[in-house]
Amino acid sequence: MNVRSRLYRDGELIAQDFPATEVASRLNEIERSYAWLDLCRPTAAQIALLTEDFGMHPLAVEDAVQQAQRAKLDRYDSHLFLNTYMAQLTPDGGLNTAEVAAFINQRVLVTVRYDDRLNIDQLLVRWDENVEMAKYGIAFLLYGLVDALVDGHFEAVQQLDQALVELQNTMFRPHRESYAQLQERTFLARRNLVRLRQVALPMREVVNSMMRPTMHLVGAPMLPYFQDVYDHVLRVIEWTESLRDLNNAMLETNLMLQNNTMNQVVKKVTSWAAIIAVPTAITGFFGQNVAFPWEHTMTEFVVTTIVTIGIAVGLFAVFKRRGWI
Repeated sequence: MNVRSRLYRDGELIAQDFPATEVASRLNEIERSYAWLDLCRPTAAQIALLTEDFGMHPLAVEDAVQQAQRAKLDRYDSHLFLNTYMAQLTPDGGLNTAEVAAFINQRVLVTVRYDDRLNIDQLLVRWDENVEMAKYGIAFLLYGLVDALVDGHFEAVQQLDQALVELQNTMFRPHRESYAQLQERTFLARRNLVRLRQVALPMREVVNSMMRPTMHLVGAPMLPYFQDVYDHVLRVIEWTESLRDLNNAMLETNLMLQNNTMNQVVKKVTSWAAIIAVPTAITGFFGQNVAFPWEHTMTEFVVTTIVTIGIAVGLFAVFKRRGWI
């Protein structure tokens, strides 16, 4: 089903899931009614309804069809055009986003999507749970839609926060992942944060514009609800900024730990090289005439061996005490 619809009258749901071609006629026949129409992967004929039946501006329809628009709220003579995004963190750690366009006038809210990642059933449940606000008309439907999208942003940034905390703890565990794996996970988190910020940041101006009296969209009874959504948007933005700073610190910390590990390896290699250099230096001092028991006296052999082993053991003890080995 690529078409979902609802018709309200005086705050009561009177019909749903009827064809898109009937929306305009039902609105004309029933006074004090307003409707919601959802088009998922719309056909060319369904897109044509936006201009023919509802009088939507061709530029707004073009933006909805072309997609890849930034989150925004455009004002036209007879309607508003909203473009926004849902965001959801996937099980593999990626950030899943989907564009949602909406046409808004005093009697109809039309949402246009080109994928089914937005859970419409949850949106319907949200509307049904707040049915007492249905008497406020289109503002009620718009509030449910925007609130659901912003709640998705909030949940995504919360999950990213938890993922970064877990990753931060992993960095200091004895048996942890390799530096390359940690670096990859940190860069993935950074990419998700940048993408989420791109989605959430414009919503501040979008929601703020909805509440302006000049838009004639949100009345006094619904204003506190939109203000609550606006507060959530600000919190998501601020949270994203703080997590981005944390992510940068983690990248620097990971590089620092990698350099420290490399320094430890260099210390150990250098220490063993110094220990091995002792017998090399002693035997090299005597050239090829090293004292062997079958060619020289036993005393020469014993003295040479004791000196070699003693210095090597002494160096080993010194390096071990300093933690270089």
